[in-house]
Amino acid sequence: MEPGDELPPLEIPLTRTLIVAGALASRDYQDVHHDTEAAKDKGSPEIFMNILTTNGLVGRYITDHFGPTAVLRTVAIRLGAPNYPGDTMTLTGTVTGVDGDTAQVRITGANGLGNHVTGTVTVSLPEGTA
Repeated sequence: MEPGDELPPLEIPLTRTLIVAGALASRDYQDVHHDTEAAKDKGSPEIFMNILTTNGLVGRYITDHFGPTAVLRTVAIRLGAPNYPGDTMTLTGTVTGVDGDTAQVRITGANGLGNHVTGTVTVSLPEGTA
């Protein structure tokens, strides 16, 4: 791994099931993540993905690329455009720095409305796997 290396993009279909299941799995029972009418009453056109699901998908993206022995040291993300059902989020990443067995990766997850998530992940690989 070298600075400037690009991770292959990962397209994630944003299904209603993924959004609701992610909210439930992370014990986020806010109605805007599972109840369309409640989301509309609060000004959203549809239910939308919660940050914990997004965080999990970012982690999956990194470990899919670096392998199951990768250790996520930090995940610092910021949300932008909501992830609504029926869209697709495409995750992309670029290695911005390497120090021994640890890399910094800049992450972007974009959907039809723009950037849903941006941030940086620090990942380490056990000795002999880098």
